[in-house]
Amino acid sequence: MSSKQVIFFIILAFIIVIPTAYGQEISIGEKAEQKSVEIVISSSDEIHVKHVIASSSSPKQVELINGTITNLIVSDEEGKEKQPVIIGDNDGVIINPSQKNIIVEYDLGDVLFLKNNMWTWDFRYLEITSFIIPKEVDLVFVNNRPVYLGEKNGISCHGCQMILEYSIDEPRILQNIKLEDKEFLIEIRTFAEINQFNFDQTTKSISFDVNGKNQFVTTIIPLELLSRPYNVYMEGEKIFFHEYINNGTHVWLNIRPDNSGNVSIIGATVIIDEKSTIQNNPSTSLSNVSQDIIVYILLGVIVLIGLVVMVIMMRKKKLSVTSREIQDNNT
Repeated sequence: MSSKQVIFFIILAFIIVIPTAYGQEISIGEKAEQKSVEIVISSSDEIHVKHVIASSSSPKQVELINGTITNLIVSDEEGKEKQPVIIGDNDGVIINPSQKNIIVEYDLGDVLFLKNNMWTWDFRYLEITSFIIPKEVDLVFVNNRPVYLGEKNGISCHGCQMILEYSIDEPRILQNIKLEDKEFLIEIRTFAEINQFNFDQTTKSISFDVNGKNQFVTTIIPLELLSRPYNVYMEGEKIFFHEYINNGTHVWLNIRPDNSGNVSIIGATVIIDEKSTIQNNPSTSLSNVSQDIIVYILLGVIVLIGLVVMVIMMRKKKLSVTSREIQDNNT
């Protein structure tokens, strides 16, 4: 077979196979073993992705993360660039056999969108993926669940399908509460407008007005001021909340109201403590005993009166029968 015939059959094979592949998920080679996937998000919301692919003696396919891919580079561990085979419109790459691990890197765009003051990414990539979050961010939300980063610089996602949300420079509102001879600081983190803040010592509750829809509201409360357990209400109706950090001195409570309205956070009430105090008070116990004695005496008196009435009624009945017998005898 001549070289022209070989080239013809190769072209014909691509014409037949490629359209079929586009009709479904494109898959040409065996799936590559990925040792790690790292996504770095910068403060300016630029995204860089790095896949580390295990060495292999046969060609392997690497699926890339959905989005607009630019600056795609494939190299080995020593930085020597390789020429990959691109699948579709940057849907994936075919990596040639290599005795060394292969690095696939690229920039990713058109995936992060600002929604309700939160940078939001509807992410799906079924590999263990690490996210490096901007250093200004200490709190992210995964499927509406808060994740506090603290000193960590990111999160890891296993078989990852999630809605990732975070914000930069989220406003913080500080409220000082004076109770007896102590001062307590309550912090509220939110993009919503907060008004009419109030702490009610009698009901052990915090309340404030939230002006804003679908905004995360995180309240950081001193445990000494308001202890567990908590209930959260919106316009008098109980709502769902996350209690996700307790460092021994403060607790973090997070809500995301659908609408504006008044929010109340109620902690453990003093009524429970008063009840336990009353039960353990000796004078109260004596009082309860005295009340029991009075009840028993009253019951005894009622029973005695009943017996007297029965005796009187029986005597009257007996006298009536006797008088009838005397009348019959006289007759």
